[in-house]
Amino acid sequence: MNHYKPYPAYKDSGVEWLGQVPVDWAVVPLKFLAVIKNGKDHKEVETAYGEFPVMGSGGEFARASQCMFDGESVLLGRKGTIDRPLYVDGPFWSVDTMFYTEIGPKTSAKYFFYCTLTIQFNRYSTNTALPSMTQEVLGQIPFAIPPHATQCAIVDHLDRETARIDELISRKTRFIELLREKRQALIANAVTRGLDPNAPMKNSNIKWLGEVPAHWDVTRVKYVISSIGQGWSPECESRPVDEGEWGVLKVGCVNGGVFRPTENKALPLTLTPRPELALKKGDVLVSRANTRELVGGCVVLEQDFPLLMICDKLYRLSVDNTCTNPAFLAALIAVHGRREVELEATGASASMVNIAQSVILNLQVGLPPIDEQVTIIASLASETQRYDTLISTTERSIELLKERRSALITAAVTGQIDLRETV
Repeated sequence: MNHYKPYPAYKDSGVEWLGQVPVDWAVVPLKFLAVIKNGKDHKEVETAYGEFPVMGSGGEFARASQCMFDGESVLLGRKGTIDRPLYVDGPFWSVDTMFYTEIGPKTSAKYFFYCTLTIQFNRYSTNTALPSMTQEVLGQIPFAIPPHATQCAIVDHLDRETARIDELISRKTRFIELLREKRQALIANAVTRGLDPNAPMKNSNIKWLGEVPAHWDVTRVKYVISSIGQGWSPECESRPVDEGEWGVLKVGCVNGGVFRPTENKALPLTLTPRPELALKKGDVLVSRANTRELVGGCVVLEQDFPLLMICDKLYRLSVDNTCTNPAFLAALIAVHGRREVELEATGASASMVNIAQSVILNLQVGLPPIDEQVTIIASLASETQRYDTLISTTERSIELLKERRSALITAAVTGQIDLRETV
C-alpha cells in the first residue's frame, strides 16, 4: 500500500476498530444504507429451465420461475455460511438461508458490497455450532461512508485492481492444476509401466490397463492385503482434538492424496474410545464416501496416531508386507484404480457417492516384485518432491494475493488510502 497516499485530514470515527476516517466521511450503521430482506424457500419456484437464478452462499445453484428482486443487491448469509457476501445485478431469487438488500438511493451498491467484505463476521455470529446472523445485528454494523463521488472513484479503482488480482489467482490456480496433472501422470506411468523403459512387456488382459512389464503379476487387491475394514462415526464435538484427546478422522483427511491428521473431530468425554480403530503406520486409507471428484482418495500412513480413529466413511487396508509395499498399493488405488472407482461409485447425487468394499477388493492391478515396488516408490518420492515444492510455493503466492486483495479493500473503504485521483 506504500504507493497510495492518505486523505488530507482525518477525524475520530468513534468506532474502535475503524479508528480515524477522513473528515468528510460519515460513520453510519448498515440499516441506514440498505433495507435487509429475508430470502425464501425456493422449492415451489425451482424449475430446470427457469428464467431466474436461485442464489445461495456459493452463488447460483438452481433456476426459478419467479424472481424475488430485480436490480443491484448484496446478499448476506443468515445461517450456515455467513461470511461470503455476494453482489448481484439483475433479477434473482434468494434462498431462505440468505438475506438480500435493497440499497438506498444515496449509496453505491458496489461500494456497499465492498464494505460488507470487511465485516468481522466472527464477532457478530449468534451461534457457534451453526453460525447465524440476525437482521438486527447486521443492521447495527457501522461503515465509513464517503460522498457519493468518492464512493464511485473507490469502486472504479477496486473493480480494476481486484479484477487484476483475481486474474493472477486464476492463472496460478490453473498452474497448480497442471502441476498436479503432471505429477499424477508421472506416478501413473511408474506404477503401471515401471522405471525401465526397455523392459519386456506383456498384455495384462485388462482393456484399460494395457501392457505391463512381463515379470509383473496381474492380480486383484484382495489377494495382496490381509484385511479391510471401516471405522466409526459417533456424534463428535465440532472442533479438532487438543493434545491428549481422542478424535475421529473426517473424510477430508485423505483428499488430494495427502494425509491431514488435523482433519478430525474431538470425541466427547461421554463416549468410550475404540482403540482397535486407532491409526497405525502402514495403514492404507481409502475414501469410500465423498463427492464424485474426491471419492477413492487414498493415502498411506507414515506413522502411528494412537489417539485418532478412522470414521465409517474410510476404508482401512492392511497389506501383506511380504508381497506388497503399502505406499505402492496406495499409489495403485489412487492412479489406475481410480478409473474403476469412478465407474463403480454409486449414489443418488453428485454431492455424495459410495464405493462398496467389493470394488476395492476386486480392483485389478499390475504388481511388481516387492523390491521393485520399494525402488519405484523411492524414485517417485524424489521426482514428485519437485512438483510438491512448486505447488506449495504457488499456493502460498495465491494466499498472499488474497491477503493483498483483502487489505486493499479494507484500506479503501475505511479511508486509509485516497483513491480519488488514481488512474
